[in-house]
Amino acid sequence: MSRTYRKGRRDDRSRGIRRVQRRHGTTTMMDSRRVRKPAPRRGKMTEANPLEVRALPGDMLLRGTAAAVVSACNEESTIGGVLSELEKLPLTDIIVVLNGCTDGTRSIVAKHHPGVTLVSVPTRLGHDVGRAVGARMTQAEIVLFVDGDLPIPAFDLLPFLYAVDQGTDVALNDLSRHLPPYFRQDSVTRCKGFLNRVLRRPDLGASSLTAVPHALSRRSLELLGPAMLAVPPKAHAMAILHGMKVTAVHAVDVIGTNRKRTINIGKGNAMEQLIVGDHAEALAAVFQVAGAFPLGPVPTRADVAKGRNAR
Repeated sequence: MSRTYRKGRRDDRSRGIRRVQRRHGTTTMMDSRRVRKPAPRRGKMTEANPLEVRALPGDMLLRGTAAAVVSACNEESTIGGVLSELEKLPLTDIIVVLNGCTDGTRSIVAKHHPGVTLVSVPTRLGHDVGRAVGARMTQAEIVLFVDGDLPIPAFDLLPFLYAVDQGTDVALNDLSRHLPPYFRQDSVTRCKGFLNRVLRRPDLGASSLTAVPHALSRRSLELLGPAMLAVPPKAHAMAILHGMKVTAVHAVDVIGTNRKRTINIGKGNAMEQLIVGDHAEALAAVFQVAGAFPLGPVPTRADVAKGRNAR
């Protein structure tokens, strides 16, 4: 080996890198080889991506009492599944508000779920009013709210109970991960996000009392009053302004699974107009309670766009 050749090898700075690459099999030569994958070991070895199996814990203990309120309007095809999941939870009472039902929802509940409290409202007043009526029927320290048209697994409802049991006043459904990009969002979603930004809670995204499931503490119910639940964005705003602990605690996809009805299909539908109006009422209440600039200047569209695009 000549002196010139040895000197060239010493001066080659990539030589050490190639040595590491050969050791870890990352050079072109190593990549071109057929590497035989080791067979999985027998016994207790787990898979790399096991199927998610979620089960309820054996001891679902709460420090306080808990109840659930279900608002139902002609839900005979789904109410059984909703109640079956709720009955797996540590609830002292389940209240079903029959909101203008004309089908067999009542008989299904009475026949197959005798322990449920039934409240019949002859006139269809909407889900929000149904929740307000149900909230007046219980003195539980935790109240969970769901709808009769959407069965949600018990393991997805339990985090809301636990959050309130541990000190949260308003436990919201974290919808952030289930939302499309901003340019594809509907007016309702944008109203939710705007209200949270006005309240200086951008961390909540589009999470709101408008969406189920959510849970409230006895403290929040007594301060807000059950009647305010009839306008969920207003109750949401007042809870924040009064310093309550409002948190998005768990994500449940209620967007893709939402039941399609004539009143919630199409741009500018009746349900969209109702919820947008509720947000306008909520903003008016915020300005009335806290002044024209409740928690500082209202962000401009440019500020909102800048914050959104930074993510």
